[in-house]
Amino acid sequence: MVTRSCANFLDVSSWHLLDISPPPPPTPRPLPRAMTVPGNEVTSSPRERKIIVANTLPLQSKRDSETGKWSFSWDEDSLQLQLKDGFPPETEFLYVGSLNADVEPIEQEQVSQTLLTEFNSVATFLSRELQEMYYRGFCKHQLWPLFHYMLPMFPDHGDRFDRKLWQAYVSANKIFSDRVMEVINPEDDYVWIQDYHLMVLPTFLRKRSNRIKLGFFLHSPFPSSEIYRTLPVRDEILRGLLNCDLIGFHTFDYARHFLSCCSRMLGLDYQSKRGHIGLDYFGRTVFIKILPVGVHMGRLESVLNLPSTAAKTREIQEEFKGKKLVLGIDDMDIFKGISLKLLAMESLFNTYWHMRGKVVLVQIVNPARTSGKDVEEAKRETYVTAKRINERYGSPGYKPIVLIDRLVPRYEKSAYYAAADCCLVNAVRDGMNLVPYKYIVCRQGGTLKDSSPRTSTLVVSEFIGCSPSLSGAIRVNPWDVDDVAQAVNSALKMSEAEKQLRHEKHYHYISTHDVGYWAKSFMQDLERACKDHYSKRCWGIGFGLGFRVLSLSPSFRKLSVEHIVPVYRKAQRRAIFLDYDGTLVPESSITQDPSVEVLSVLKALCEDPKNTVFIVSGRGPESLSEWLSPCENLGIAAEHGYFIRWNSKNEWETCYSSTGTEWKAMVEPVMRSYMEATDGSSIEFKESALVWHHQDADPDFGSCQAKELLDHLESVLANEPVVVKRGQHIVEVKPQGVSKGLACEKVIRGMVERGEPPEMVICIGDDRSDEDMFEGMLSTVTNPELLIQPEVFACTVGRKPSKAKYFLDDVADVLKLLKGLGDSSSSLKTTSHTEVAFESII
Repeated sequence: MVTRSCANFLDVSSWHLLDISPPPPPTPRPLPRAMTVPGNEVTSSPRERKIIVANTLPLQSKRDSETGKWSFSWDEDSLQLQLKDGFPPETEFLYVGSLNADVEPIEQEQVSQTLLTEFNSVATFLSRELQEMYYRGFCKHQLWPLFHYMLPMFPDHGDRFDRKLWQAYVSANKIFSDRVMEVINPEDDYVWIQDYHLMVLPTFLRKRSNRIKLGFFLHSPFPSSEIYRTLPVRDEILRGLLNCDLIGFHTFDYARHFLSCCSRMLGLDYQSKRGHIGLDYFGRTVFIKILPVGVHMGRLESVLNLPSTAAKTREIQEEFKGKKLVLGIDDMDIFKGISLKLLAMESLFNTYWHMRGKVVLVQIVNPARTSGKDVEEAKRETYVTAKRINERYGSPGYKPIVLIDRLVPRYEKSAYYAAADCCLVNAVRDGMNLVPYKYIVCRQGGTLKDSSPRTSTLVVSEFIGCSPSLSGAIRVNPWDVDDVAQAVNSALKMSEAEKQLRHEKHYHYISTHDVGYWAKSFMQDLERACKDHYSKRCWGIGFGLGFRVLSLSPSFRKLSVEHIVPVYRKAQRRAIFLDYDGTLVPESSITQDPSVEVLSVLKALCEDPKNTVFIVSGRGPESLSEWLSPCENLGIAAEHGYFIRWNSKNEWETCYSSTGTEWKAMVEPVMRSYMEATDGSSIEFKESALVWHHQDADPDFGSCQAKELLDHLESVLANEPVVVKRGQHIVEVKPQGVSKGLACEKVIRGMVERGEPPEMVICIGDDRSDEDMFEGMLSTVTNPELLIQPEVFACTVGRKPSKAKYFLDDVADVLKLLKGLGDSSSSLKTTSHTEVAFESII
């Protein structure tokens, strides 16, 4: 079902969602490479390219006030540009994104040509209104606060979800996809999407090309499922990300939250595959990458070596001579914790009185990236707190808090980094935050010309992305101002030898895990994630933002009546095995007894003397025999084959006597203890098995408990003739040798022993236990001891990865196929009777 958030306005081929966005101008030709509609010329290069898609291009724009002409230059501080360091110089990069400038529609064609020719860049021109709604509206006022754990509990505490802003977000992502598809060669190019501004872009690209090579890296935190699932369009965004081949996060915490959301909201499981985390999504494996971004060492060192940086460093050292300099550099927003940092310094001066007059916090405040009441309140509180501390603990010539609230050039920041005794990063929530990395590099770098050992001390919040990689830093809870004050005191009192050891450890990591290393590692994993693209067949399924790709084996195809009936007519003996729930009766059906149509189809098949028809189900013998009583010649294998009956006139057979179930007395108390400890779990009692269900329990806790129960039972039942299996939301204990596969094998052996070996075997089922049936049946018919080689049709219900070679879409398709076979049996019978009558006349 299409949710309201994506219904009616997600026609990918024709988007007139918002009139506020004029169609983008066509990308000028010739292109270095293009994929166009059929019939158009496509220029191509044998080299694969890296297409970097981000909200903004790595360019600086300037318009001459006199001539009105645009000029562009590379933005050396842009991450998209810096990541090139991880690749050989001949690697070709193409950039797709918006310009940080308003270009009039009449100028866009010329600007596009210039950017493509001179900078290998493709601009996505958004109208002012769309840009405002997409970026300022949905990205900055809805997604960004939510991803930083801020919920709009009240109208004046963050912006409530606005569907018009969401539609603008989708419209902007669609425009980005159009621009990418104008220049991509999906067979060769790799697309790397950056950050939360473009989280539904993968869906549009995947819909245009099923095998497109897609990577995505999230540079912000990903919130816990309790926070994320408050977003009304949560599923659309999750499915957008899952249309990638590789999804990258800074830390395991962020990845864990994403995986938890996929589990709780989409029912997806993940596992580690040779050290890499993989999510199975409709036959595709979506890999998860965990690696924090690094800094550009060369860029930092080049600024450090400027004469202006050295001069400024000396000036700062002279200004704060005899004092310990603590440095903070943060954007002015509510998540950077500037006011908490000031309160921690106030606690430091209040608690450690000997620090008064000897410690200065220099807080550089970068311009705010967003606007609103929250930012204004944070700024007001910062100034009020700083003024109070300076008035209380300051003196003539000494200010304990120095606020620098202006645009500070790079060389000046580098100088403060190099001169600071301690760097304090106190953010309450931050995606990565490279300030500590820059501080370490500058303390190591070129402003200090002497040969003395390099030292540094770091106090960092445990809620920022770089924290796990800085094992030598003092980690703090920014909300505990007394703890932060104590940490700063410890950092300033630390011995020189310990400072040196911590610094060397940090510098080694930062210098070997720079931005180039990060980019190269990500792209290597993306190439590995895409290597199986052409080994499977792909189908696009779903509508709008629910679109996804089903990826299956090349030999996997739909089973049609036209394909199977000729073989069916030719065969003299046939074995037909059918699952019950999900195959003959929909799983969602309230009443599980068979419909009149099902009984009619089964009776038609059973009345053909050439057929041996069996229902193979996990249900008990009583309910199955009652429901299927009208079909007298129908065989039943109940409880996965523990009970078998060839027809209604025969008695139930079982391989195990009642004396072989002593193990149940050992299993039940163990399962009961886990049931009582796991809310939402239950125990199912069968004649042949005991099953612990946890589908209604918390997904994470239920999965954890299931693993523990599995280990517990395997230990308890080590010497018992039973097996313990973990399935989809279950842990099952049953006798050894009981499975649907062995039940099918027993039936086929019985037919062979009676001198009626099957020439055709049909096997249809929908769930995990039916995979055992497919596997067991295939191994049985290829057993040389049986001396049979029947035509085998193993068929799963639903397009999904399976050991079967065929599929049917749903229960309706199954009944249609079986009805076709039944009609074929009837026509053969009529033909046979006519021939007999004709012979008698002759």
